[in-house]
Amino acid sequence: MPNKKRKEHLKPWTPATYRIEVEGQLHENWSDLVAGMRITSRKRTDQSIVTCLTGRVMDQSGLTGLLNSLAELHLPILTVENLDEKNSGA
Repeated sequence: MPNKKRKEHLKPWTPATYRIEVEGQLHENWSDLVAGMRITSRKRTDQSIVTCLTGRVMDQSGLTGLLNSLAELHLPILTVENLDEKNSGA
């Protein structure tokens, strides 16, 4: 029996929760500058550092601004994941 649960489409003007991974270190005290997102870091096996930012962004414009800020800090963006879509089960 096919799953009849209807998948909601992300709209550019709605908030969503994202996980963004960048290569390099961004200290936790930068949280205010990255839309209040939670900042965590981990070391790879080659000892390089990946920083993960997780949190709610008000809309697609805010996400674009956040990604631009990370790019201006010369932090290569590795992944951007919408956690709301992943957790919806659709």
